[in-house]
Amino acid sequence: MQTGFAMLEVGTVNKKNTSNILLKNVLDASVGSIVWMITGFGLAIGDASGSGGFMGSTHMGLNEDEFGGEGYMYGMWLFQWAFAATTATIVSGAVAERCTFTAYITYSVCLTGFVYPVVVCWGWNTQGWASAWKSVDDDANPLLFGCGVIDFAGSGVVHMTGGVAALVGSAFLKPRKARQPVTGGPLLTLPSDYAPEYGPIFQTLGTLILWMGWYGFNGVSTLYIVNYGLVAAKTMVTTTLSAGTGAVTTLFIGSLMQGKVDGAYVLKLGDANNGVLAGLVAITAPCSTCEPYGAFIIGFGAAFVYLGSNALLTACKIDDVVSAIPVHGFCGFYGVIMASLFATKDNYAAAYYSDRAKDCAGVLYGGDGSSLAAAICFLLAVIVWVAALSCVVFGALSGMGMLRVDPTVEDDGMDKSEHGVTGGYAAAATTAGGAEMVEKDAGSNL
Repeated sequence: MQTGFAMLEVGTVNKKNTSNILLKNVLDASVGSIVWMITGFGLAIGDASGSGGFMGSTHMGLNEDEFGGEGYMYGMWLFQWAFAATTATIVSGAVAERCTFTAYITYSVCLTGFVYPVVVCWGWNTQGWASAWKSVDDDANPLLFGCGVIDFAGSGVVHMTGGVAALVGSAFLKPRKARQPVTGGPLLTLPSDYAPEYGPIFQTLGTLILWMGWYGFNGVSTLYIVNYGLVAAKTMVTTTLSAGTGAVTTLFIGSLMQGKVDGAYVLKLGDANNGVLAGLVAITAPCSTCEPYGAFIIGFGAAFVYLGSNALLTACKIDDVVSAIPVHGFCGFYGVIMASLFATKDNYAAAYYSDRAKDCAGVLYGGDGSSLAAAICFLLAVIVWVAALSCVVFGALSGMGMLRVDPTVEDDGMDKSEHGVTGGYAAAATTAGGAEMVEKDAGSNL
């Protein structure tokens, strides 16, 4: 997944920010692993009985006395770390090209070490107040509306969390000068040569790699394979259908929305790529509980959610470099709602618990609406929690003048100012007579 995000983002930013965005992708995983070990995993998966399902309080620092040294728990830590790194990457992509490195490290640590783990506890911990993974419903550990939220692989827990944080960060940072030359003016379309010549290649390869990585996210969210093989296989089928439908629908509807250019409709590669991601995010919550035709409908709707929210952000003058907010934030919200509508009784029983499948199935399949109520409650709570803490972090950084780079740094590129790349990227001859890309590095000024 991190490879896919890195390729997608490096194909979108201006080449003068290449090293900067690549380093941030490396650090999303690297810093994330350290923070996830110290506090993240414990807050997310640890014992939450003493906090009413708000946050865990054990398993900090992979303490062996609490961790138990069990292979399953180590596997769980590794799997959940990958989700945590993804959440941080969603934000770094949205605020690229004008956010200081200090601000990046600060919000990344806060998000991975505290904000996101608490949301994980709510939605996935077996003691979380909104979790559907509780095996029993009792007074000491009640199920939200008797069902809990259906968010199998994280449309809300992972993607909407990252999307909301990205929205707040982008709002505080203001648009890039390239998109808003006049302060307060409308957002302009970037010139065709803004992204590097290799941009479309990296954007598309990144999207396809992410699509492949999504099978690990969604399919492995069964957490077991013995007796769950059918659930995992069906999950990967629904994931495929939603992604494909999202791509095709976004491609053609986006062309119609743009209208004719020089007398003809234009099919944009970017619409297809973002349509894939929109469909993937939307199906992440309902992937195990919906039918294949339901996945088709969900992917179809995700295209409209993406296109509509993207237009809304432009109208609101929010500059999102990689369209992370529409793809992850809005489509993440949409996906959790769809899970509460399209969950069949049989699929719910196979993925969660059969004794409450009748009531907790989707509204469209005879459920009593409890899953929908739980979804709405959970989504509102996540929005308030993430937005409030993100305002504190980004607001404090902005107030101290540590959030946005100096205008001259933005003009020159962050590779030069923060990573010592003074000569850009140039071709160097190889022994075979070809060329390779090398950094002209005059030493770092970090």
